Amino acid sequence: MEQRNPGKHPHPPRREDASHMEYMTEVRNFAIRSWFPEIAGEVGGIAAQAGMPAVIDADQYAELAPEIDRSPAVAGWKRVMRSQQQLAWQKLQDSYAADREFWEGRLTEAEERNPGRLHYDPDFHVPESACEDIHLQPGGYCGDNLAGFVFYHGTRVFYQGDNDKDEIHEACVEDMRLPADGQVRRILDLGCSIGQCTTVLKERHPQAEVWGLDVALPMLRYAHLRATDMGVDVHFQQALAENMEHDDDSFDAVLAYILFHEVPEHTFEPIVREMLRVLRPGGTLTVIDTPNSTAFPTPNWMWKVFDARYNCEPYSQAFGAFDFAALLEEVGFEDVRKETTNTFLLNTLATKPG
Repeated sequence: MEQRNPGKHPHPPRREDASHMEYMTEVRNFAIRSWFPEIAGEVGGIAAQAGMPAVIDADQYAELAPEIDRSPAVAGWKRVMRSQQQLAWQKLQDSYAADREFWEGRLTEAEERNPGRLHYDPDFHVPESACEDIHLQPGGYCGDNLAGFVFYHGTRVFYQGDNDKDEIHEACVEDMRLPADGQVRRILDLGCSIGQCTTVLKERHPQAEVWGLDVALPMLRYAHLRATDMGVDVHFQQALAENMEHDDDSFDAVLAYILFHEVPEHTFEPIVREMLRVLRPGGTLTVIDTPNSTAFPTPNWMWKVFDARYNCEPYSQAFGAFDFAALLEEVGFEDVRKETTNTFLLNTLATKPG
């Protein structure tokens, strides 16, 4: 049976897709929750035998990597982690492509039904850095008109069932820093993807004008369709994070959820300066992303290197080793603070002076 209405929490196109996604979720759960702790013990043992401390830097991990990579268990874990991701994406992409005309029609119909809420220039140039097959999704976020549909279901597998009802996005919005004066009239969700945080922001702050901005038009078109079906009045805009095309001092709060580890290092400072520019004095910034440090436990390094090499996360290691809080202070933010979240991600909070 085909499922025709995306809505907030849609089913995959066919029942067989739902079964496939459930299976892939269980495979991923096994690899991460059951198998990885065993792998971590073995990798930690290799480091200890080499006389390494519990926490090491990139050069120290490079010394250990050849021995770690010779482990059959490590190789098997990497194979399973990569394959389950590939199989999940491909099944979804094939199912949506089989009825492409219908699904593309749904996107167009939403734009006709709810005009003035999806903003893009047909001549917009997508930088090459944004055209990677991120997380192994075929075509990435920009290369297929149906990428948003595929992304929604594929990331349900990625989140291991923990975000089936947008629970993680709701927690991100809950963790946001808001202006001390309580004035929240305009909010920006930067790197909004398919708009899960964007719609939660509007539901949490119904009086505010909420914008979601992303470089990937296929993701934004799906975000607009989803928000339209939900009856949530938000704006989506295709633009670069380093050139948002919004006025100075025009937002009260900015949220950037898992944006920075997906962009090249040379864009970090321009994006931060642009966020500072569009925030009004006293406005607040919340960046939720992977932890930053030059030193991690050996098993963490193994996973980080795996992600970069075999899970198409080409920019993640640069952000992971970057002192992001220092950049915020250098550019002009104040009251910069790091907080842990209920996931492995780190919450970095800051305020524009004013």
